[in-house]
Order: sequence, then structure tokens, then C-alpha cells
Amino acid sequence: MSIQIFILSKLMEDNTYPYKLKKQLSEPIPLDQLSGLTESKLYYHFDSLAKKGLIETVEIIKEEHRPDKQVFRITDKGREELPKKIYKLFESADAISDMVVGLANLKYVDRNNVVGILEKKLKDFTDRWDYIKGYEKHIQKDKEKEKFVEFMNGYFSTRSEHTIHWLEELIKGIKQGEI
Repeated sequence: MSIQIFILSKLMEDNTYPYKLKKQLSEPIPLDQLSGLTESKLYYHFDSLAKKGLIETVEIIKEEHRPDKQVFRITDKGREELPKKIYKLFESADAISDMVVGLANLKYVDRNNVVGILEKKLKDFTDRWDYIKGYEKHIQKDKEKEKFVEFMNGYFSTRSEHTIHWLEELIKGIKQGEI
């Protein structure tokens, strides 16, 4: 889904072709390699979006001794679908790192709706963490596993507090227009 949001958001700015987007992603930082985005994946998503009627070919550039370049543009249906895809990304994300493409394209959605989604996600996570913490009292600690239980408790406590902190910071940053 992130790749499709990326493609649609780039087409909101200007018509383009897959290879040009791949090149933009690889320079100066090889984001394509870091994200595992191959040319075939990119072309697959362009095809998929075209089949759904979200993008369309506007030009075919022919060059001697080179493959034809299909230049695409976003359709009205694609413009309507982009915000829905971004909201769905936020709703399904398990971590802030899963939200990067959505966060980079907040200009295409209602910030208040995103804040609402994130506040619900924060409440659900906090409630789940509070529930899990309650079990600590009920765990019988035998001497043999005491260090293991302490280690796991520390790991999950730190990780959960970290997640809660950064979700709160993200919500604050979006509300204040800093993100």
C-alpha cells in the first residue's frame, strides 16, 4: 500500500514514468534499496493502479535503442482514492515506521482525521499495555526463571513506554502543524 500511496502522491505533483520515480528514490540516498523496492515491484504497482483506473497513460516516449517510456497521470478516481489509502495506512500501521509514507503526504488528508486515528491507536495500545502490566502480580516467580522474567519485563516495559511516548509526540506534532 505504501508504494501505491507514494506513486499516487508523486503523480499529484506531476506526470511521470516508473523508471524516473525509481531513479528519484535511489538518489542521493538509496531509499529503493533500503525499502527493498525493485523495478519489477514498481512496475507491478503502476500496472495495478492503472487497472483500477487510478492512473492512466498520457504519453508514450519512444527513443531509439531504448524501451518505450509510458508516462502516467493520476485520474480523478485516483485523487479521490489517495486520501482513503492514506487513512487506511494509518489505521493498519503497527508502528510509526509503517506510517512514514502517510506522514510524508499529510497534505492530502484531513489532519484532524489522522489525529483521531492516532489517538484511538494510542488509547488501544495504552489500554492493552495497562492490561498486560496487571498480569505481573499474578506471575509466580521461581528462582530459576527470575532473571528471565525481569529481563522480559524490562524489555516490554521500555518498548511500550517508548511507543507511547513517540505516538504522543507524533499526535502533538501533527496537531501543531510541525509534522
